[in-house]
Amino acid sequence: MFRLLLVLLTLTSLNGCGSSSSSTTSQTPLPDDSSAPTPSPIPPTNETEACSALPLTGLSASATEEKAPFNASKAIDGDTSNASRWQSTGTNSALVLSFDSDQQLGALQIKWYDSEARAYRFSIETSLDGESWDTQRSNINSNTQLAGFELYSLPALVTSRYIRVTPFGNSVNDHNAIVEVQLFNCTEGDGEISSALTSTAGIDLQDWYLSIPTDNDDSGTADNIGETRLQQGYTNSEYFYVGNDGALVMRSPTIGFKTSVNTNYVRVELREMLRRGDTSIKTQGVNKNNWVLSSASQANQDAAGGVNGRLRVEMAVNEVTTTGENFQIGRVIIGQIHANDDEPIRLYYRKLPSNNLGAIYFAHERRAVATANGEKEEIWVEMIGSRDSDANNPTDGIALNERFTYVIDVEGDTLTATISREGKSDVTRSLNIGNSGYDEDDQYLYFKVGVYHVNNSANEAERVVASFYSIENEHGN
Repeated sequence: MFRLLLVLLTLTSLNGCGSSSSSTTSQTPLPDDSSAPTPSPIPPTNETEACSALPLTGLSASATEEKAPFNASKAIDGDTSNASRWQSTGTNSALVLSFDSDQQLGALQIKWYDSEARAYRFSIETSLDGESWDTQRSNINSNTQLAGFELYSLPALVTSRYIRVTPFGNSVNDHNAIVEVQLFNCTEGDGEISSALTSTAGIDLQDWYLSIPTDNDDSGTADNIGETRLQQGYTNSEYFYVGNDGALVMRSPTIGFKTSVNTNYVRVELREMLRRGDTSIKTQGVNKNNWVLSSASQANQDAAGGVNGRLRVEMAVNEVTTTGENFQIGRVIIGQIHANDDEPIRLYYRKLPSNNLGAIYFAHERRAVATANGEKEEIWVEMIGSRDSDANNPTDGIALNERFTYVIDVEGDTLTATISREGKSDVTRSLNIGNSGYDEDDQYLYFKVGVYHVNNSANEAERVVASFYSIENEHGN
């Protein structure tokens, strides 16, 4: 069986490497955060049958200078949380990966520790015998605009048994820290592997910020990526990246940090931000960052960033869960209108494991109407198929990877959702929301788009994934 061996070498000289640069040691070393919550491991991204990640199964690890708990084996353990990393200090360390037999190597993906705050400089070499080394890439700088894995293609496919990654510290101090390494048997130029470093599919992201299930700011809740940074090209190879077909991919694990203590579910989701990067405008409130209904008071309409709203999204759902509680299996929220605390609409896609096709339905929460037990009343509207946990295969359902378009349109008291597919008739459902309380003076609204993973009982290895080809939002004055 193919086996990968990772060795941490402390070297007095590194044959074939670029010269070391001097670096100033900072007073802020990398923290010992080994006790941080650990999301479930994410498998290698962007694989196809023709171009795959070289497997990391059956491995072992050893080191001549390990700094527990950040020893060499952490860089290939499949755990992409920051707490699981290899760490060293100075310019005399390298990670050497060796195969049992010669392999075709074309690219590496490396996830650096704290990659958005510090740039790492390093070199990549290959060898057939572990003695004579050929430099493939020298004095590379990691990109602080990116999060997650960063792809580094070799100039061409190389036959190799040993791969050496030699870091030379980072822009903050002389520490080296690699969270995870993945190896590919192809190059980016093969057209088979996507770097996730391209612009975000031509979607205008200045109107949105992103929530991802990490906690790099130690707030205890999910991290938010601001609208300006998104528009500048931010990607995260685990959660938010550009796929091989040019779509913006959002991928949510089952386990991870949540957006608040009041939610039970993990998500990778865009939140509409009409302020477009003007941080002098607060996120919440009846202000220029949010919008209101035309049935709201004139004072609220004047204060808001827009009146009424229309959201058009072209997308495909790629993966849903197949395990968990019956009422949660296979479901994901792909679009919302959110108010202060409630949701005028949550649009669901759901595909059961026994069905080939998925259903579409939505929920409307009436904030002004309480049920007998004091909870807010919800109205459920089925559009394609049934939301039931034992539903039959919907005759006109939507398959995984099938493109479709949804439109959420609200104008005054009328909320309308439409599903469109090429070659098929549109499916439209409308609802009167005049008595639901969203036109009151303190109420503000905003759209949300993404994968809101509403199955927290699934196997930890499962995830939900969707590809977004266009996202368009508009409002009246």
